[in-house]
Amino acid sequence: MKPLNSLFSALIKKRIVATVSALAVIALECAAGIWQLNRANTKITQAANLVARQQMPILNANAQIWTLEEATQRRMIARGQYISEAAIWLDNRPKPILVGGVNTSQSGFYLMVPLRLEHRDEILWVNRGWAPRNNGNREALPPVKTPSGVVNVEGIVFSNPGRVYELGDGKPSGDLTKPRIEQNFQLEIEGRLRGWNQTPFILREEDAGVEDGLLRAWSPLTTGVDRHYAYAFQWFALAFCGFIFWLTTGVRQYWRRGAVNEVSCILIKSY
Repeated sequence: MKPLNSLFSALIKKRIVATVSALAVIALECAAGIWQLNRANTKITQAANLVARQQMPILNANAQIWTLEEATQRRMIARGQYISEAAIWLDNRPKPILVGGVNTSQSGFYLMVPLRLEHRDEILWVNRGWAPRNNGNREALPPVKTPSGVVNVEGIVFSNPGRVYELGDGKPSGDLTKPRIEQNFQLEIEGRLRGWNQTPFILREEDAGVEDGLLRAWSPLTTGVDRHYAYAFQWFALAFCGFIFWLTTGVRQYWRRGAVNEVSCILIKSY
């Protein structure tokens, strides 16, 4: 037991600061790894829920007033007319992953256009799709086609089109009577500014094979799961390396002290 007690003393008692620091770093790295695993599990759960809700009967936006709770992540069809002059281009949006292709991570816009529902005094905002940004002139909007007559739109209901980091107060800028570029879309604020009666959700249009200059190959919710697993492995590996470093340095100090004590004993006996 004496060697074990000596080893314990060398590793911990005589290295309190190093031990506490090592424990703090290891705990922090393990927590980061667990967080990454939780993020991956959350995405997988959300994707499963989305698939389940998409298999439910398709809703009709023109049939009645729908709440967000009733419609979220459900398939929905809507009939109405686009108000193209009120379009909003959401900047700094990554290119959706192409079906069977590779994501080039090109930056561009999401095109949000209000749809005036037929036979209803209600506006439904539609995320019509993605278009590339003009890198030479940010203010130059992509050439896309917006139908002028009554159209049928089918897609999936979401509470918002997603947010990106934004400097400032996030209030709408520019003339409300013409298309404008914004960082984020705020449904309630748009309704108040325009005095519109709006649905409490947006519709993300699905690809129907229409050539209008917009890409609608939306990225699945599970995008990035493998990356989360890789990050989690890295954090756990760092935690393990931190433990090994703490252990090996302590053992080396223990052996070094043992060798010094042994030499000291030999010298004393020689005298």
